Amino acid sequence: MSEYVAERAQDGPGARTRNGVLRGALKDGVASFLGVAYAQAPVGALRFRAPEPVEAWEGVREATAFGPTAPKRPYAPPLDALLPDPEVAGDDCLNLNVWAPWPAAGDGDTADGGRAVMVWIHGGSLIHGSSAVPVYDGTAFARDGVVLVSVNYRLGIEGFGVFPDAPANLGLRDQIAALAWVRENIAAFGGDPDLVTVFGESAGAISIAALLASPLAKGLFRRAVVQSGAPIAQPLATARRTTEAVAARLKVPATAEAFAEVDRDRLLQAQTEVTGKGSPLSGGHSFQIVVDGEVLPRDPAEALADGASAEVDLLMGTTTEEYRLWFVPSGVTDRVGPWVQRLLLRKAKVPSRTAKVYRAGRPSEKPGEVLGALATDKLLRIPLNTLADARLRSDAPAGTYLYEFGWRSPVLDLGACHALELGFVFDTLDLPETRALTGPEAPQELATAMHAAWVAFAATGEPGWRRWDPARPVMAFGPDLPSLVEAPREAERRAWEA
Repeated sequence: MSEYVAERAQDGPGARTRNGVLRGALKDGVASFLGVAYAQAPVGALRFRAPEPVEAWEGVREATAFGPTAPKRPYAPPLDALLPDPEVAGDDCLNLNVWAPWPAAGDGDTADGGRAVMVWIHGGSLIHGSSAVPVYDGTAFARDGVVLVSVNYRLGIEGFGVFPDAPANLGLRDQIAALAWVRENIAAFGGDPDLVTVFGESAGAISIAALLASPLAKGLFRRAVVQSGAPIAQPLATARRTTEAVAARLKVPATAEAFAEVDRDRLLQAQTEVTGKGSPLSGGHSFQIVVDGEVLPRDPAEALADGASAEVDLLMGTTTEEYRLWFVPSGVTDRVGPWVQRLLLRKAKVPSRTAKVYRAGRPSEKPGEVLGALATDKLLRIPLNTLADARLRSDAPAGTYLYEFGWRSPVLDLGACHALELGFVFDTLDLPETRALTGPEAPQELATAMHAAWVAFAATGEPGWRRWDPARPVMAFGPDLPSLVEAPREAERRAWEA
């Protein structure tokens, strides 16, 4: 344990970090420390700049309310009703939250007294989301012996714009700064800095794949969970097109200096107008992590296939019907006919022989549903299978495990859609914000099993099923109780092979 040990502040649990003492809240044996700054507010001279360390303070700083969220706009209808995304005003958006079993010191489960630590990186297409989303409450993890940390980072143009006069990947740099803060301070909350697992979903999972490939994140975590995201990044020149499109909308130069002078609400409006019609399948403007030569020296898929982070235990997977979150509420599943399906598949460069296999295997599904299944696999399942195979071929010393979440939500016929597993992983099915997506009768036994697997993986490196091997074992969480399946939908997977 470090010298920065947990203590009791007056009227609440206290933690002495390297910058000063924090006072949190305590309920049912779980201490929470909310809105803890890990870097200075990215405003003024620090806007569009790499994160700067927090300055020390005197006395006791309150940490009982979520800190400001990064500047953003709400999800567009109908997703706004399905994905609650609270907004907390303020400039100090580079903050994090900690939930920990309490008392924290000297009673951990590891040899040196420190507990397993999990650091959550939220999703939201790099333009939405925050650590204040109720579904991400860390109480259940702390209840089960894990120190849970959730992180805010810069979003949109301020986090992932590409400028000639500012560093790239600022949002990713924020995440690395947060992990460095965890490394230096988590012992104050009873956590083991050598037993850190990063986990995230969607854009958060894409971020983690980039962190796995980044030399700047080396040594900051031991294990990683990639949920419904894949290793992907764009070249600087390609990613810069979105920044240029926003600049054109604002009628300003595409420089950080010019953007820093623009009113933030106006900036967010232009950002929304530029990115509103983009999609991973059909293209369009979006914000992406970029290969910048520093944070990310090369494409993360290539780096990981070549053995980057081979020493990091890796758990990854998808939901069975990721696409339904976007296709069903918007009506795409009903509007897409055979001709439009073929047009979109050609635009997405899906081989016709591959599409033929999916159509033959799904004779009762609508063309829009077949299109969605192809999109799910092209963007997520196939890249993760490819990475698992690469780690197997290279005899990576760390474990690789795959899962699939298949329980189907009855809400709006969303099925086993994108983001549905989150309430199960966090064991927060009882929250109304979770039920917006799951409905009121989601199976608690499935949440108990899935949450326990994530806890076990963080503590031991083993989630409770067989490592990836040539038989392709995948733990299926639903539609019934968890069961190990070998090579699910193998004909469709093979249809992507050259």
